Amino acid sequence: MKVIVASGKRKTAVARAVAREGNGRIRINKIPLEIYKPELLRMMIMEPILLIGEKAKQVDIDVNVKGGGIVGQAEASRTAIARAINQFFNDSSIEKIFKEYDRTLIVNDVRRKLPKLPMGRGARAKRQKSYR
Repeated sequence: MKVIVASGKRKTAVARAVAREGNGRIRINKIPLEIYKPELLRMMIMEPILLIGEKAKQVDIDVNVKGGGIVGQAEASRTAIARAINQFFNDSSIEKIFKEYDRTLIVNDVRRKLPKLPMGRGARAKRQKSYR
């Protein structure tokens, strides 16, 4: 039996996807994708599955994701699913479809939050001067 492990990252969220031969079941933290809430994030996670069409019914994917917020976790899961599908089928046309649609399906988004700096409340905000 063929088993593929792939990962995806976004901000501080890390997702690990395990792809096996199956009949198209996808679970995120043991929750079936069909009942995953909120719906907007479910649609975002389903993008790689919708792009490959019928081939998605040949593979079961279990995703474990932790860290970050709900949107970061959804984007990390989406990258992990796309990478797992790409490695499972080992087809260059699938990778080309993913990269043409959205590069972050295959490549992790490396952007991180800027650290807080002295004399301010955040990375960019500074205390105002009154001169009075």
